[in-house]
Amino acid sequence: MKPDLAISLLHQCRHATLATQSHAYPGYPYASAIQFFCDEHHRPVFVVSALAEHSKNLLADPRISLSLLAPDGDSAQSAARLTMLGDAERFDASDALRRRLLRYLPEAEEWLALDFMFFCLIPKRQRLIAGLGKMGWIEESAWAALPALELDEEQALLTEAQAALPSAIRLLGCDCFGADLLDNGRYRRADWEAASPATSQIRERLLRLG
Repeated sequence: MKPDLAISLLHQCRHATLATQSHAYPGYPYASAIQFFCDEHHRPVFVVSALAEHSKNLLADPRISLSLLAPDGDSAQSAARLTMLGDAERFDASDALRRRLLRYLPEAEEWLALDFMFFCLIPKRQRLIAGLGKMGWIEESAWAALPALELDEEQALLTEAQAALPSAIRLLGCDCFGADLLDNGRYRRADWEAASPATSQIRERLLRLG
C-alpha cells in the first residue's frame, strides 16, 4: 500500500496512543497518551520525562506501537486510523529539530530545561485503514524511500512564505507532501495534490495557502 494516505493522517494528528513493553509487568503492553511531531522523514518524534512510566519502558525495551485516529472522524470504526510498529530510538536533537518542535509545541520550551528526552519511532511496519476497502500494510522499505525536505531548507521556505501570507495563517512545517499550519488559531493539514520534491514547487504551494 502506498504511504501517501498514511502521511496525510500522521500529519493531521497531534496526539497518539503509545504502547510500550511494560518493564514492571513483563508481557503486558503499557498504553499512554502522548503529543508528537514528525521529523523530516515523517518519523514520529516525542519528548518524554525520565520520570514517566513509558520512558522507563522505552529505555528497557525499544519495541513500541503508535496508534493514531483521524481527529475529525465521527466514529472510531469508520474514521481513518493508523498503527505504526517500530523501534524507539533515543537521540540528541539538532538545533533545527528543536526549532521545529517549538513551532508545533511551544510549551515544550519548559520541558527542554528539565529531564525530558527525545525519542524517534523508526518505522518497521504499519497498518493503515483509510476507509472502506482501503486498508493494508506499509513496509519499512516504502517508508524509507519517501522524499525528504531537509530542515534547513524547510526553515528557509517557511520564513519566506510566512512574510507573504496573511497574519491569520501561521506556518508550522512543510514537506514534500503538504504543510502544517495554524489557521485563525486552528491546526490543520494542507496536503498537496501530488508529492513535490522540488523546493520551488513547495514554495509556490505555500504561497497559495493564503
